[in-house]
Amino acid sequence: MAKFNEPENNAINLIGVGTSIRGDLESTGDLRIDGTLVGNLKTKGKVVVGATGEIKGEIFCKNSDVEGKVEGKIHVQELLSLKGTSIILGDILARRLAIEPGAKFTGNCNMTNSGNQQSEAKSAEEEVKKP
Repeated sequence: MAKFNEPENNAINLIGVGTSIRGDLESTGDLRIDGTLVGNLKTKGKVVVGATGEIKGEIFCKNSDVEGKVEGKIHVQELLSLKGTSIILGDILARRLAIEPGAKFTGNCNMTNSGNQQSEAKSAEEEVKKP
C-alpha cells in the first residue's frame, strides 16, 4: 500500500568522478557520490559513496552504503553499511550498522531503534555528564 503523504520518487542522482561540488545538497531521491562534495547532504532516499567518492560535511538519509571517504557526522534512519574500503572520520547515528573488515572508522557511534535519534543522543550525553 502506497503512502499518500509522500510522493514516490525513484530518481537516482549521480555526482561522477572528477566532479567537485561546494554547497549543500537536498533531494527526495537516491544519490550516488563518486566525486567530491564539500557541504551537507540531505535526502529521503539512499546515499551511496563510491570508492572514489568523498564527502566533507554532514549526511542525513534513510540508508547509506559507504565505500569512499566521509569527514563529518552521518545520520541514517535505517541501515548504514561501511564497505572494506571506507574511511569515516566523524560520528555515526544509525538504527543498524554493518561494517566489513578493512573499514576505518574514527568517531562515536550511537545506535537506536527510535526515529528521534538526536534527542536520544543528547539525553545519553547528559546522563554521562551527571556527577
